[in-house]
Amino acid sequence: MSIAENIHRIDAELAGTAARLVVVTKTHPVEKLREAYAAGARIFGENRPQEMAAKQPQLPADVEWHLIGQLQTNKVKLLAPFVHTVQSVDSLKLLLELDKHAATHQRVINGLLQFHIAQEENKSGLTLPEAEAILTSAAYQAMANVRLTGVMGVATFTADEAQLRREFQQLRGYFKHLKAAYFAAEPAFCETSMGMSGDYPLAVAEGSTLVRVGSAIFGTRG
Repeated sequence: MSIAENIHRIDAELAGTAARLVVVTKTHPVEKLREAYAAGARIFGENRPQEMAAKQPQLPADVEWHLIGQLQTNKVKLLAPFVHTVQSVDSLKLLLELDKHAATHQRVINGLLQFHIAQEENKSGLTLPEAEAILTSAAYQAMANVRLTGVMGVATFTADEAQLRREFQQLRGYFKHLKAAYFAAEPAFCETSMGMSGDYPLAVAEGSTLVRVGSAIFGTRG
């Protein structure tokens, strides 16, 4: 199937749910991103800041760029002029850097708190106590140019649907706890980013609002 056909199929699957499609465009050339855009995709997810910064000027201005990979603080300046959401916020240090550079450009950058929900230790993310320590810190509460809008997690790479559901339920539980305890009066805190090409239908069933899909759209990379 073509890129357009894959996007239309996934959009049809997501219709009537709370989930929106984040097209994961990492390593793919701009020509393929333009195909995805022509098919209606507007949210693009990249893993590497340099790659995102190179592609962004070549796409229309209404693309919503999401950084979904780990972000080093020294790379924040590459994205600060245009990135919509950093889905991989895993430290107060990173939030401080995002706030500083967003202020320089007189804009607000959205962020998702990334949680460790997988059984693989090599996957990064916060624990719930670590996230709450950030949210209760004076440094976070003084920020004016970063807006936390939800949570993100990467599930274990497994075919075990019961395990995947448990991990997605865990992340959704974190979202509900943080929403009630810290963001009850903030409608913008509404996102649960979970689910990828191999498991997004399960994630949607468990309440995902953003699914990050690459290979199911573009095919596997050689």
